Amino acid sequence: MSVLRYFVFGFAVCATLGWSLNQSAFAETDYPLTEDSIRQDGVPEGKVIGPIQWRSKIFPGTVRDYWIYVPQQYDPSQEACVFVVQDGLNRAKGWHLLPVLDNLIHKKEIPVQIGIFISPGGVPAANDQSQPRFNRSFEYDGLGDRYARFLVEEILPEVGKDYSLSDDPNDRAIAGASSGGICAFTVAWERPDQFRRVLSTIGTFVGLRGGDAYPVMIRKHEPKPIRVFLQDGSTDLNLYGGEWFVANQAMLSALKFAGYEVNHAWGDGGHNSKHAASIMPEALKWLWEGYPGEVSVGTTEGRRTDLLIPGEDWVEVSSGHRFTEGPAIDSDGNLYFTDIPNATIHKIDRSGNKSVFVKDSPGINGLMFGADQKLYGCQNGTKKIVRYTLDGEEEVVCEGYPCNDLVVLPNGVGFFTDPQNKKVWRFDAEGKVTLADEGIARPNGIIVSPDQSILTVADTDGRFTYSFTLDENTQLQNKQVYGHLHLEDQELKSGADGMAVDTEGRTYVTTRVGLQVLDQLGRVHFIIEKPQDAWLSNVVFGGENLDVLYATCGDKLYSRKIKATGVRPWEAAVKQPKPSL
Repeated sequence: MSVLRYFVFGFAVCATLGWSLNQSAFAETDYPLTEDSIRQDGVPEGKVIGPIQWRSKIFPGTVRDYWIYVPQQYDPSQEACVFVVQDGLNRAKGWHLLPVLDNLIHKKEIPVQIGIFISPGGVPAANDQSQPRFNRSFEYDGLGDRYARFLVEEILPEVGKDYSLSDDPNDRAIAGASSGGICAFTVAWERPDQFRRVLSTIGTFVGLRGGDAYPVMIRKHEPKPIRVFLQDGSTDLNLYGGEWFVANQAMLSALKFAGYEVNHAWGDGGHNSKHAASIMPEALKWLWEGYPGEVSVGTTEGRRTDLLIPGEDWVEVSSGHRFTEGPAIDSDGNLYFTDIPNATIHKIDRSGNKSVFVKDSPGINGLMFGADQKLYGCQNGTKKIVRYTLDGEEEVVCEGYPCNDLVVLPNGVGFFTDPQNKKVWRFDAEGKVTLADEGIARPNGIIVSPDQSILTVADTDGRFTYSFTLDENTQLQNKQVYGHLHLEDQELKSGADGMAVDTEGRTYVTTRVGLQVLDQLGRVHFIIEKPQDAWLSNVVFGGENLDVLYATCGDKLYSRKIKATGVRPWEAAVKQPKPSL
């Protein structure tokens, strides 16, 4: 038996055993095939090419087979749609997918598409006394963008050498069963710029490798342009990781809550392809319904925290920098931000005119205005806290301390973070520095609540923010781990950086996942997408009504208008409403 056949055989045995242990006593409904799943006279039959062996670099050492389905209607002069299916040709045959594609393409009920049926990878056994390393669960059940990158960077370019494939995400569908089902969703969730149509049958949205988090993330995250069809049966698996049918219902509920285009077919079947095969033609027709119309984006309407304005997305404000940081707004609405490697502070006035405000400010990072209308900054290259007059004249506030980000209060007291030494420092109006806290793994962003009673510090190397109360002498008290942040699957560190607050007492924290919005109780209600795939370093409210977010992300500065009003920490305190407990 070949290595690749052994991988497939092992999966089939496991799937069969899982079903027999949980479902053997239940008699399923008979799910007959429809005419669209059976070969019809006069319908052109597509050809299947393969198996083709592939050795991956993204999944080192793995070997797998894939097959290519080419309909007779395929025209090399025109870009074809793409349909990727996990678990290879066996999965396609289990769904009776080949006649389904032939029949529906012939009737023009779905577009012409190239099918790519891919087996999971495995690292061959070292010898006849060893087992291969089975990669199916790691590739399929795991969250993050690895498998999406495998498709986008390896398989699609390879198939694209011989076939004309569309690179429009609206022209791409992806499907799978069981772990292959959650894999299909993960690809579209991570890369909606590549895939937007998802078919999942008996999907494994349970706690094997973190997939049980999806219903929560869907409810919290800014909606994406994805259309999803779910299938499952009431006697699907119920194992240590969860109950499949319950998990799929949770996915449906979350997708509906977030306004996605979603459809489903529930039955009484177990962990097999019987029901899926019977509804496959209707599922594919719905998946491609309205094509070539675009898949729509979900909505935030009706959510407890509804921040987004339809049609208002991130807009590029400034580019051509090396690494942007420290956005700050003065009382007239002018915007300032830093380019750390270039030791420069840039200014954009209310009319959009751009200029260099300060040159040669070594390591200049976080910025914030003070009540004295001077721009305070962390000049880490010289280990100084400095401030600038509106004419750009530099004054030293204090020196001798590494510094990253800062906040300045109306009474002239400020706090700054020192990630290198795991410390937070306090300075007063005369520039006297005292230690305020130590021990946070990597203190970074720092902000005060609208009523100026609570100070929050972001920990780049952790998953929480830290909360302190401020006493009558503006000293820190009652340190507590408080805000709970979401992490990327492959990260143990949130990447929490700069922060802003609004009049409702919400805290906006820049992280690897995106801009996470926490309520007063430290719970993430909403996650706004990053403007680009780069480090999201800081954020501030600006605009005439303080309802525009300005975010520094990688080499660019972006803006986005939202349904919230920001607060400037250096102005008078703003009373925030009592939170919902």
